[in-house]
Amino acid sequence: MFCIQCEQTLNSPVAKGCIFAQGMCGKTAEVSDLQDVLVKYLQGISFWAKLGADYGYHHPQVNRWSPQAFFSTLTNVNFDPVRMYEFIQEARHYKSALEKEVKAVVADHSGVIPPLTVAALMDIPAAQEAVIQFAPMASLNQEKKSLDDVLGAYLLCLYGLKGVAAYMEHAAVLGQTDDEVYAQYHGIMSYLGDSPDDLQELLQTALQVGELNYRVMFMLDKGETSRFGDPEPTQVNVGHVKGKCILVSGHDLEDLYEILVQTQDKGINVYTHGEMLPAHGYPQLKTFKHLVGNYGTAWQKQQTEFADFPGAIVMTSNCIINPDVGGYKDRIFTRSIVGWPGARHIVGEDFSEVIDCALSLEGFREDARPHLITVGFGRAALAQAAPAVIQEIRAGSIKHVFLVGGCDGDKRDRNYYTDFAQKTPEDTLMLTLACGKYRFNYQDFGNINGIPRLLDVGQCNDSYSAIQLALALAEEFQCGVNDLPLTLVVSWFEQKAIAVLLTLLALGVRGIYLGPSLPVFLTPDLLEMLVETFDIRPISDADSDLKVMLNS
Repeated sequence: MFCIQCEQTLNSPVAKGCIFAQGMCGKTAEVSDLQDVLVKYLQGISFWAKLGADYGYHHPQVNRWSPQAFFSTLTNVNFDPVRMYEFIQEARHYKSALEKEVKAVVADHSGVIPPLTVAALMDIPAAQEAVIQFAPMASLNQEKKSLDDVLGAYLLCLYGLKGVAAYMEHAAVLGQTDDEVYAQYHGIMSYLGDSPDDLQELLQTALQVGELNYRVMFMLDKGETSRFGDPEPTQVNVGHVKGKCILVSGHDLEDLYEILVQTQDKGINVYTHGEMLPAHGYPQLKTFKHLVGNYGTAWQKQQTEFADFPGAIVMTSNCIINPDVGGYKDRIFTRSIVGWPGARHIVGEDFSEVIDCALSLEGFREDARPHLITVGFGRAALAQAAPAVIQEIRAGSIKHVFLVGGCDGDKRDRNYYTDFAQKTPEDTLMLTLACGKYRFNYQDFGNINGIPRLLDVGQCNDSYSAIQLALALAEEFQCGVNDLPLTLVVSWFEQKAIAVLLTLLALGVRGIYLGPSLPVFLTPDLLEMLVETFDIRPISDADSDLKVMLNS
């Protein structure tokens, strides 16, 4: 195996990237190799999908399935070799069928088939044993035995596009699809399937990935708000209440909705976890009285928090880790692209198996002491708050605005974000999003003339909302975003964060503070190029960084 896509990546003088029998995330070499093969298949499929789109031909099933399958290869999503092999067999079917259909379309237009990409030419065997033997040919570093600038830039594009694919699937679940977006996705995916080695071209492609992700985040925002209403500031209890219970983790609000509908009047309380916390701000979800609160914190603590949760657990999207540690695999259920060997998987929208499991368990014996936090500062709420924020900035009551958030993880140096939030001056505002906010969101930061100093914007994809606020402020003050008293302090962990980072860079945002460590696939020379071009700033310590930010 060779996997270097997340912050857990092995990084030592001996090896850069997980290269042994098991990755640092717990993914086996078998699963990693199957995912490499799947990615090559997907790049081959995209060659034909892009060519078809050039002639006005779109295949709805391929468009929906391809990003979903790509999503399954993200960090902490699917650890099940059986499921991965099923994806590969589906890929074989789609590639063969699409090739025939697109060739016919091209012939009908008297067109010419262009030279096939490396990925499109690959003929991968069908038998599972043969697929594993083929895996070294699909390995990300099979042509380059060591990490160099070109491979680093290629991985920046590939991993960023993985994040985009995840958001495309989240949007599609909510009915948001766009043939032009899919065509752009397939175009980039096909390009990456031809072993590109032009460094500058790859860096331009990385910005194209960011531009594409901006469009996809718009689609996802539209899907969530049209389906569930615009989030509104809402207090959420992060203490549990007595009774039987189901915990819903991941990102999929539609799954949460279905669970809430199917558990009405059954005496079951429903809790959100991790990136599902923002669900409490959506009007259509708030109508369910048995959505009683949020349990637990960020994904990396689930092996202790889930072990202590006395009910059924549903993983709707990425962030699952080994449920054998903690002994709760018998009551955790996976959905969609999520998979763990031996864990029960829900297909379709019938959650009766989850409900039966919850009813068979004891649940919480008593109420915990209530602890309320506020969520729901999405795009519409921020727009409503913007005039007051502008007024306070003009009056000098708000000196600076920070966006502090992103992915969380278990490295000790992530305490930086807790320290940073605690040390921000009382005349500054903080926007926060994604699971990185769990480092400090249970704390009370007070308010500035009625404006809460901490504004929870939502999930990682809700960086779109924060971007809209920044653009509104720039327009009001007749300046560029980089001229605002605004600093982004971003924590990254996996591929969705890479996609959001590329979006910010594509939009021209500069001076982003990034940590806690930088991606291993960014070589020193490549990192220097990004620092010089985009003014990316690796974090140091909270006191030093705050001093620079407030004086710049």
